[in-house]
Amino acid sequence: MTNVATQEAKLWAPDYGFGTRLSGVTMADARAKVTDAIASEGFGVLTEIDVRATLKKKLGVDVSPYLILGACNPALAHRALDIEPYVGLFLPCNITLWQEEEGDVVVTIASPEAMIGIVGDERLEPIAVEAEHRLRCALERLVA
Repeated sequence: MTNVATQEAKLWAPDYGFGTRLSGVTMADARAKVTDAIASEGFGVLTEIDVRATLKKKLGVDVSPYLILGACNPALAHRALDIEPYVGLFLPCNITLWQEEEGDVVVTIASPEAMIGIVGDERLEPIAVEAEHRLRCALERLVA
């Protein structure tokens, strides 16, 4: 696990992702902040899965709020798909938001470098590095 330090808090994240903890915001506010931050780096939200609502509907269980956002930078996705069509298995980039019992919202982002590293095609590495850099910059905006 890698320790990711931010101005707000420290968050332990797996080697295949990075993130931060936001204090004093609602899930809706955190989602809006994430959307704005990734937009500044050329990403948009293509998909949104409300895990809480899905589990309630399908299983009848109540869980804390949890969202999975599928983020995409069309230019980077196009470049990657031109090289390797199977890379779509790793698109879009997943961003998770969940609310802890204390009320903080945890935001994590899957590492494009880790995901694309599975493919093993060196031609994709510069795209993954750029995507990761952009998403890390977006994450920094959340706590600035």
